[in-house]
Amino acid sequence: MELPCDGAGICMACKNKPPNEETLNCKTCATPWHATCLVYPPQELADTLQWECPDCSMINPPSTSAVAAGRSEEAGELIASIRKIEDDKSLTEQEKAKKRQKLLSGATAGPSPSDGDEKKEKNDVLDILDKELTCSFCMQMLDRPVTTPCGHNFCLKCFQRWIGQGKRTCAYCRVQIPPKMASQPRINSTLVIAIRMARMSRSSNAGGAPKVYHFVQNQNRPDKAYTTERAKRAGKANACSGKIFVTVPPDHFGPIPAENDPERNMGVLVGEIWEDRLACRQWGAHLPHVAGIAGQSTHGSQSVALSGGYLDDEDHGEWFLYTGSGGRDLSGNKRTNKDQSFDQKFDKMNEALRVSCLKGYPVRVVRSHKEKRSSYAPETGVRYDGVYRIEKCWRKNGIQGFKVCRYLFVRCDNEPAPWTSDVQGDRPRAHPVIKELKNAIDITERKGSPSWDYDEKSCWMWKKPPPVSKKRVADSGDPEDSKVMRTIKRQRQNVSVREKLLKEFSCQICRKVMVYPITTPCAHNFCKACLEGAFAGQSFTRQRGQGRRTLRVQKNVMKCPSCIIDIADFLQNPQVNRELMGVIESLQRQAEEEKMDENSEGCSEEIDNAIEQPDLVSDAVNDPIAEEPKDESQKL
Repeated sequence: MELPCDGAGICMACKNKPPNEETLNCKTCATPWHATCLVYPPQELADTLQWECPDCSMINPPSTSAVAAGRSEEAGELIASIRKIEDDKSLTEQEKAKKRQKLLSGATAGPSPSDGDEKKEKNDVLDILDKELTCSFCMQMLDRPVTTPCGHNFCLKCFQRWIGQGKRTCAYCRVQIPPKMASQPRINSTLVIAIRMARMSRSSNAGGAPKVYHFVQNQNRPDKAYTTERAKRAGKANACSGKIFVTVPPDHFGPIPAENDPERNMGVLVGEIWEDRLACRQWGAHLPHVAGIAGQSTHGSQSVALSGGYLDDEDHGEWFLYTGSGGRDLSGNKRTNKDQSFDQKFDKMNEALRVSCLKGYPVRVVRSHKEKRSSYAPETGVRYDGVYRIEKCWRKNGIQGFKVCRYLFVRCDNEPAPWTSDVQGDRPRAHPVIKELKNAIDITERKGSPSWDYDEKSCWMWKKPPPVSKKRVADSGDPEDSKVMRTIKRQRQNVSVREKLLKEFSCQICRKVMVYPITTPCAHNFCKACLEGAFAGQSFTRQRGQGRRTLRVQKNVMKCPSCIIDIADFLQNPQVNRELMGVIESLQRQAEEEKMDENSEGCSEEIDNAIEQPDLVSDAVNDPIAEEPKDESQKL
């Protein structure tokens, strides 16, 4: 399949950035192409100046070639099909180019598939998503999808590249994008889960081992963290974390497996979201209530929390730059202070992170909704994002003028990240280029082999024995605590992938499959009628006045039903996500066709049984025993 290079110069066919000498620019549309990935590249250097890409040219066969001689009839049909596309006035230029590309790629792909393969391909849910959920920039299936308020979906990197060019309008419909959405785009987690489930279904149908997909429903959550009578304020200053539901010690390194989860027998899953840090503590993902680092200076660090506490933090999803603790004056009754007043040093919790860096220990990472600058932070609550490994640590001058401790975290988990639609987990990746290392001091980098590393079995595992726990395991077998902790039993049903996907596309208000789906700027999905009904009777503004004095009209705040984001401006003209609606309608249509097929098969079986019944009746007539009356009164 022939594909051009994207806006970053990366070939969409081989996923590599070709050098300048291997890049061809079309003379008509000036689109860059990778010469090595072309079916018919130009043979001479002079031909590159007049070269046209497959989208702009009708067809590009070599003049003297045995391949072209054998495909002359096919080329004639191909030219006729392309001309038919060009003459269709109902299509836009983008749709014409897309159809030409599919036509050319299909013509060079070899023989057409059999009828059975076509039927299988038609029923593949991944084909539905690939057809409907396509980025308008890279023309590929959405990767880390971002939904604009006008209802169009783009890849996160494509969207950020578009915004980085200074453009503030939707690339599809040219509607103005709100400044907050442009600076802080949110990943649509519903689309991420749907695409991942579809890819899992295709991999299981291909003959591989079916991958277990864990979906944690809200009604199956454990009991919330309780509060004392004194904890009346929203800050939960006197709140208690409640019972710990897992059986791992407080200084446990790495993921929490299923054998340490007596309640659900699943372990702590990547992507689990809790209401706050107290509920997160109950499942052992990150134990401290307030501190962002959990660990011991002589033992290492077990987990960190990304909550936007320091301005120097940078979050890039699979890797991020983390700022250590300290440097702020909290003397006296100062509970919080965002201003840094002295340098940070590698001691206490900062030293714990450095020990994990030198040993290569896995560190659990949770992200909080308080990190507003990151596109990978959850919309609400606290989310577990898997384990990372610290590759380097150093000190540098921070934004506020004092030295800070810095750490490079790289993801190394066997489960895919919550923001990606990939089926498999992480693979060893090259370390990013960190520019601030040029002026850094006290650089620490691991020289030996890490304790947690990638194995030949295609998974991350302990290469060296994990550190021995120095703390007592939490006792979770007390039967007297039934009021705080209740037993959670997940009921697994043998449902098809389509039904699972339709369940994912449920409204967060009515909990049913969305009708006319709407995606808010905070990346939550609702039915249009449900969202409008939630704010029915409320006006967008209210008049203020005291007697004869008239004050300025005040805008009413309308919070999203799933978070605290104000969506009043969005509600004035909500747009339906047409791409998402097309996917839902296609899945529902195929589900109905499957039910009709099952019903028709059931009816045919009943007819076959009915045809066999007359034979049984005729045999009964010929049988003399059958003629005898069953009742004694009939004998008289």
